[in-house]
Amino acid sequence: MKIRTLIYCIGQGFRNLGRNKSFTAASIATIASCLFLFSMLFSVAANIQNILYSVEKGVSVTVFFDPGITDERIQEIGAMINQRPEVDHTEFISAEQAWDSFKTEYLGEYADGFTENPLEDMSNYQIYLADVSLQGALVDWLTGLEGVRKVNQSEATASTLTGINAIVAYVSVGLIVILLAVSIFLISNTVNVGISVRREEIGIMKYIGATDFFVRSPFVIECMIIGAMGAAIPLATTYYLYNRVATYLTVRFSTLSNILSFLTVNQVMKFLAPVCFAIGIGIGFIGSFVTVRRHLKV
Repeated sequence: MKIRTLIYCIGQGFRNLGRNKSFTAASIATIASCLFLFSMLFSVAANIQNILYSVEKGVSVTVFFDPGITDERIQEIGAMINQRPEVDHTEFISAEQAWDSFKTEYLGEYADGFTENPLEDMSNYQIYLADVSLQGALVDWLTGLEGVRKVNQSEATASTLTGINAIVAYVSVGLIVILLAVSIFLISNTVNVGISVRREEIGIMKYIGATDFFVRSPFVIECMIIGAMGAAIPLATTYYLYNRVATYLTVRFSTLSNILSFLTVNQVMKFLAPVCFAIGIGIGFIGSFVTVRRHLKV
């Protein structure tokens, strides 16, 4: 294919946008509406997942040791724990640190009456998990270690968070798939109507000897441009609204600031922008390619 022919087809695609204003506006509006709903749904789902992840990071397993255990053995246990794939990070709490924390939080000035540390055997590891659903496997392994006296776990919390996470994931994926299917159907119909009214134009081009590629290319380019424009509008709208909504919720529910950890708009857009453009341009390409193909046989 000649470069001159390609440039001509691209130019025709851009000119078609102005010549078919009603089709262009209807197609952009359809794509923008569908992708705006997709953007909103994705933003909500991503933030719910992020909040659940933040809560999971606060769930820990506590390991206590046998009385008289050596410091070397405690360090060995710590090294083995940190090598486990379920573990994100650990914190060692010595008996002295445990007693100082307990005094400060519960006893205050009454702690002066204690001449010895009543928590002498309460040194422990606080283990924070990379995935809370793996807590059971880690606890089973910990209880079998020599020198481990007791393992405390948040079984109910872990199972609840795992269940909620799974439900959110399944519901989000299901809704997104349904929304995309409806979007493709609506956009394809819009493209079909817009191109069908120009079947006479396609027929004339075919009768004067134009190749299928020459006929199809301007329509495909036109619809890909429409898809890109239809993606840009909801992305810009989502970018504007996202910060306002996140700021409002943070201020409105300030008491839950430790839980409501929203993703930044840039974190959301890093994934959302390429996906929306890919969907918009892809649907424009597929819809126009298939629809024009129906009218090439004259």
